[in-house]
Amino acid sequence: MITLTKEDGPADLDGVTHLSIGVSWDPTAGASGGVLGKLRRKTGTDLDLIAIAMSGSDPVRLAGLDSLDPMGNGSLLHSGDNQTGHGDGDDETVTVEFSRLPGAITAIVFVAAAYKKGSSFQKARNISFKVYDSTGGSSQQVADIWPSMLSQDNGCAVAKAVKVGNSWKLQVINETGKIKQGDEHALMRFAVSK
Repeated sequence: MITLTKEDGPADLDGVTHLSIGVSWDPTAGASGGVLGKLRRKTGTDLDLIAIAMSGSDPVRLAGLDSLDPMGNGSLLHSGDNQTGHGDGDDETVTVEFSRLPGAITAIVFVAAAYKKGSSFQKARNISFKVYDSTGGSSQQVADIWPSMLSQDNGCAVAKAVKVGNSWKLQVINETGKIKQGDEHALMRFAVSK
């Protein structure tokens, strides 16, 4: 297993028919004890993994939030919204089956966002992104992406799968930015800019 960085350049996905990206995080308890501390531990932190399918420079479909199968054929699937970060393993996952994507799709941008009001990266810890080769029906972790969380921003463009001819490459972006919480168009504009 390797850690992918932006400096590595695009990684070939030759032989990978199904790619999965997972995000996991641990909720912070906060500094306060008593009732407020218990409430923070119970409610957790809501981060969202969102995949935005692009046709050229236009966002055309979004997997995540309320859309689990935006293509309607299983080629871009979201595992569902985890609103707390509680539990083991990945909290949210997006899986792409490249051969079933419509031919007009040229890229998929993976974004992690504290999208809902009141959420923030500062209320989560141990945020990690894992890359899986899910070809053949079983998922094998092949890489990690370690984002910088030293930012006050609430969005991180993690990676982008890009179609090059008939093959796909995975490029680490790892850039943070501000997204207006609750604004789906702002989220898409953020992805387009990456």
